[in-house]
Amino acid sequence: MQNPYEVLGIKEGASEAEIKAAYREQVKKYHPDKHQDNPLYELAEEKLREINEAYENLTKGGGSGGYKSQAQSGGGSSSGQASAREFYDIRSSIDRGNLDAAEVMLSKTKIRNAEWFYLRGVLSLRKGWYDDAYGNLQRAVAMEPGNHEYRNAFNQLGMNNGGYRTASYGRGYGSQNDDLCRMMQCFICTDLICDCI
Repeated sequence: MQNPYEVLGIKEGASEAEIKAAYREQVKKYHPDKHQDNPLYELAEEKLREINEAYENLTKGGGSGGYKSQAQSGGGSSSGQASAREFYDIRSSIDRGNLDAAEVMLSKTKIRNAEWFYLRGVLSLRKGWYDDAYGNLQRAVAMEPGNHEYRNAFNQLGMNNGGYRTASYGRGYGSQNDDLCRMMQCFICTDLICDCI
């Protein structure tokens, strides 16, 4: 196997965040879905295999400071490579708005790492399930506190959460000008005080 740092286009000894960023950039560039009707499809597929192998080697195998050769790491395809591809496909489905397909893929994925919880949170947010989104994004941040993408999404949801409450206020859910609500409150209070109703 060639030097995984060279495959990802980064300097040796790069931080975990730099490795992840480079990996994502390379996957976006060479993903076969972008080259389906292109004569370079097979080349892109091969390049993606190299990228996945390099990423796997740096994150699971050698990591900070060195990398394992194919003989040391067991060579071939691994669940880490498969999961990276699965997570990329899930992200693509969410980006395209194909939420049902993304949900099916997430449920079939056996790995429940921070990326899985992040994607589950984004999916839930897109479907309007804010409590579920909040819980999943919170878990992703707890598992990988240094991941800025996860933290930004979680913080953004937290800031917007107040906006959802404010938007509902004044639409019949606690507005002082809502006559029906006031009438029902009076009715309930009267019923509690007097047994005449």
